[in-house]
Amino acid sequence: MCSRRLNCSFHASPPSLRYDPHSRPLSNLKPTFILAPCQRINNGCTTRFEVGFQTSLRRSRGDPTTKIAAVAMLHQNPVVSDLIATGLSGTIALSILRFFAETTKRHVFDQKLNRKLVHISIGLVFMLCWPIFSSGRRGALFAAFTPGVNIIQMLLIGSGMWKDEATVKSMSRFGDRRELLKGPLYYALTITGACAIYWRTSPVAIAAICNLCAGDGMADIVGRRFGRQKIPYNKNKSIAGSVAMALSGFVASVGFMYYFASFGYVQKSWEMLLGFLVVSLASAFVESLHKYRA
Repeated sequence: MCSRRLNCSFHASPPSLRYDPHSRPLSNLKPTFILAPCQRINNGCTTRFEVGFQTSLRRSRGDPTTKIAAVAMLHQNPVVSDLIATGLSGTIALSILRFFAETTKRHVFDQKLNRKLVHISIGLVFMLCWPIFSSGRRGALFAAFTPGVNIIQMLLIGSGMWKDEATVKSMSRFGDRRELLKGPLYYALTITGACAIYWRTSPVAIAAICNLCAGDGMADIVGRRFGRQKIPYNKNKSIAGSVAMALSGFVASVGFMYYFASFGYVQKSWEMLLGFLVVSLASAFVESLHKYRA
């Protein structure tokens, strides 16, 4: 008598379809049941079927991950790609610094405004370049190289070992090179640390850089123009400036949350939004205690 047996087994997905938390969002994975006939045994009439459980990638129309992943890597070799990304991001950062150094020379902006425009733009533009680096620790360290070089630059110029008056004027309050060993150096250290330690999969890096760049920069710009009403416990700070810092830091954080979520690096959520709000409010409060204007 002919008989049929139904065997159920589970098959591991091939390496190319395994989930990579740094490159593909979890929503792109779905289970698929496959019913496939096996070979006949001893030329008899016994036939087996196996039910396999396979993980496959679902690419929906308009899914930004499928579009961006193809262009994120700059070279087929990951190390070469990271080297190219480092050079590209470094060139962009240096171009921004040179641009604002020229605006300082030509007196296009007020010196204080020019300094804050550097403060806002350099970190946020650099963070926009993070997706062109590879996933994992190597990509983070390559990316941290660019602000790391800026740390060395601040040390050399601030100590007087390297003369660069344009950079001093564009990044200092009073034109003293030693000021670069304070705020600008801490700025470069924060971005380097956030990049190397937390990287683009952590909301900590997003919150730290966005509040440091957008929040602190807008606090000074808005506070100087609309800060007539001062904070009771610090007459050097204004309510308008503190509100601008909290709001701009939060908005920038939310914007980068959506930006990195489109690559699959983070998963946007209401909890993350609440965390960004708390960090932005706390940052604005801490900044309001500082005795100098930002």
